This record gives sequence, C-alpha cells and structure tokens, in this order.
Amino acid sequence: MTTTDPRPGSTGGADEPGQLHGGPDDDYSPEQLAAMDRTELDRLGARLDGVEILHVEPVAPIGSALDKKNTRLVTLWFALAGLLSLAFVVVFLGSGWFLPSWEWRIESGTWQSLYTPLLGATMGGALIAVGVALVLYVKKLLPHETAVQDKHDGSHFDRVTTGATLMGGLDNSGLPRRKLLVGVLGVMSLAFGAMLVSLLGGFIKNPNKGNPLGTTPWAEGVRLLRDDGTPIRPGDQQPGSLATVFPAVEGGDRAYDAAVMLIRLRPEQIESLVPAAGREDFGVGDYVAYSKVCTHAGCPVSLYEQETSRILCPCHQSQFDVTQGARPVFGPATRSLPQLPISVDEEGYFVARGDFPEPIGPSFWNIGRLN
Repeated sequence: MTTTDPRPGSTGGADEPGQLHGGPDDDYSPEQLAAMDRTELDRLGARLDGVEILHVEPVAPIGSALDKKNTRLVTLWFALAGLLSLAFVVVFLGSGWFLPSWEWRIESGTWQSLYTPLLGATMGGALIAVGVALVLYVKKLLPHETAVQDKHDGSHFDRVTTGATLMGGLDNSGLPRRKLLVGVLGVMSLAFGAMLVSLLGGFIKNPNKGNPLGTTPWAEGVRLLRDDGTPIRPGDQQPGSLATVFPAVEGGDRAYDAAVMLIRLRPEQIESLVPAAGREDFGVGDYVAYSKVCTHAGCPVSLYEQETSRILCPCHQSQFDVTQGARPVFGPATRSLPQLPISVDEEGYFVARGDFPEPIGPSFWNIGRLN
C-alpha cells in the first residue's frame, strides 16, 4: 500500500517511481509549495538544500535597551549621510546663485576657492557615512550565523525556497519593525540620489556657449598683466627671461587656457629666429608670446632654458624651440605651442592683437601639423 505524506521534509507521496519521483521538484508540486507558508518553505529549503548551520552568534533582542541603542546609532549615521548629501546639492547648485562663491585673492595674486573642497568634503562624507551605517547595521542589528550549503541546481523548488529564506532574513533583521530607521533610510536614499542626479545640473548651470574649446579671454586690445595684476611694457624684462602673463579681463587670471609666456629673446636668438609661416609679425621687437598649455596633455609648460632656446614641459618632457615658432623638438608633443599676436598700445604697454589663431592645448587632437 502506498502512503502519502504532504508534510514538509517528507517524500510528498513519492514512495514509488512515478510523476512525483526524482528530486525536490518531483517530490513537491508547485501547488504543494504554494500552499506552504514562508517558515515551512524556509525550513524545507534548508533541509533539502543541504544547509548546515555551523555557528550562531546571538544579537540583542528587538526592543531591548541594547537593540534600541544600536538602532539609534545606525539611524544617526544614515541621517548624517542624508544631511551631507543635501549639503552637496546646495553647494553644487547654489554657489554663485544664492550662495557666495567662497573665493578670495591671496597676497601672491592667485585665487583660492572653497567651492571644490566643499564639494569633495560633502560627497566624501556622505559616502563614508553610508559605509559606516551599513557596517554597523550588519554588525549590530542583523543575526549572525555561519552556514554551508550545497550547490543549487536552479530548479523551481530552489527559487521558491530561496525567496522564502530571503524574506525570512528580512523578518529576522527586525527592519520592518524599526519604523524610525526605515523612515530615515528612505529620506537618506532620496537625498543621496538627489546628490548624484544634481551632477547633471552642471549642464544647466554651466552650459557650453559659443566655442569654449576654440577661444580664450584674449582679444584685440586686451593688456598683458603679471600675476600681481600690473601691466608690462617693453624693457621691463631682462633679455633671455620669461614672464607669465594673463589677460586684463574679469576672471582672466583664472581661465585655464589664458596663461601666456612672454619671452624676451637674447640678441643671438633673434639672429636665428625663424617665425612660423604667417606669423612673422606676431612678436614685438625681441618679445614673443606663447601659450603656457602644453599641446600634448594640457600640462603647464613652465621651464625655459635660454641657453638652448627651449621651453620644457616638466610633466612628460616635451621640448619646444622658441626660435622655431615653439616647434616641438623632443618628447610626445606633436604640435607647436600656439602663439599670441601682441603689440604695444598708446601708453606703451603690451596688448594682444587678437585671440590665438588655433585652439589651446590638446583640445583638438587632429589639428595642426609639425611646423
């Protein structure tokens, strides 16, 4: 006589070979599995999937004083992450609009800004706070157990029992009963998401207008200023020297593509000077001006060897011959440094005759040829 026993862990009526014989999916029909509650499915899956509990470390009972203390600690870190995320959004979108720009000029004439450090501090703090909160949640609120399990075969039985196990784990974590933590976690998630999405606001806040990669603040009649804001005229430099100058326009000394090297050549350099074609009148007497942005990777070209007439990039060792139109003679750069056309105004100060005739630095990799 064949007996059937539909209880969890039994053969489910599969004492003899047949339609319900040959494994969990054969032992239990979808209807039988659907009729079981989550606890039965969890136990059944653990038994038949070969789960062996090696160690169980107890945690504080839900509602106890220790559990409440741990919950408040985790909630605090999630709340901190939310506040820092909101602070990032405010700083990122509000700077220069309803918040100050946090910029000031120091004695050397350069500008200092708190904008970027504030963005880094708020986003970095939010990420750290989320990480700390997750670690504390796992260590102090989740049940700890060490178990081993046989490899799953991906059957319908495995899918059903695994889902029950996951939901059982959620219940065991006590998260559904920690209303304050769930609320703070939801608000933090919204703030954290807003922080990430706000980065797209940069396209609205700082839209590319005109031709930003092909133009600079230099224009006809714009004076050349030293880093201390004073204009410069012929005779202010010694032969063989280099001075870094900026355009006399608002924000000109902060534009990444506006820095220019004003070089006064020595007499022997003038004798060997071979200007680039079409740029014979770009200089003034023994003065020439070239962009300070390397055409290889955009690094600042700041070294000048007057004995060899070479301008050097300290980052990747590109070298440019100032007597040959700043043509690259060594290193990875393949394009000459753009030359700024200059002249002298009525008061005797250096001014630009216009913008650079070509884009600055590596903005366009396919323009220009080795001169």
